[in-house]
Amino acid sequence: MSGDEADGFLEGRLKLRQGPGHRAGHDAVLLASLTPPGQTGLILDIGAGAGAVGLMAAVLAPAARVGLVEIDPASCALARENAAANGLSGRVSIHEADVTLAKARRAAGLVDEQAALVLTNPPFYAPGRVRVTPDPDKARAHVAAVPLAEWARGALALLAPGGTFAMIHRADALHECLAAVEGRLGGVTVQPVYSRAGEPAVRVLITGVKGSKAPLSILPALALHASR
Repeated sequence: MSGDEADGFLEGRLKLRQGPGHRAGHDAVLLASLTPPGQTGLILDIGAGAGAVGLMAAVLAPAARVGLVEIDPASCALARENAAANGLSGRVSIHEADVTLAKARRAAGLVDEQAALVLTNPPFYAPGRVRVTPDPDKARAHVAAVPLAEWARGALALLAPGGTFAMIHRADALHECLAAVEGRLGGVTVQPVYSRAGEPAVRVLITGVKGSKAPLSILPALALHASR
């Protein structure tokens, strides 16, 4: 790798150069951890950035193929470099596309209903709800260009029937997250994530199965740090 020093993930099993914009951290690790070790078939990381989630998934599930889907050309180039630097180019492909547009997905070589697992960490904020950073790379990562329902619709179009969808988002956006996947997923699980036990949740991990009719369930909460 060239340029910025690489960050280590999965206890050093993955080295990632992240560039000057948004930097992956706890959210990426939490989302990638939902990858079953025995996962096979195609895993897609939607909104992949420099590839943190998808490349961790490739390490965690060595029998799977992984596609990194990202709209920003510079991030795609960085993701391609990261895949090569970690010896994963043989199983990882990069798709430069706006996932919300069927025509763009097809042009990037993506085929609907082919993924066994879709992982996504969408931008967390709608325009006008937060002060937007002047850094365009960070702004793109944090402020959504489309409603969450449109993002989810595009991501779920790529998921095969019976496949699993997994998303991380703000805890206070739980209602919006559930509305975005309503009628499209069953067996939905919600796992609150706390910075420390006893504090309000800061994130939710949401999973579901395409075509399932199973009911929603709430999983035990996860604390990132020990209590003070």
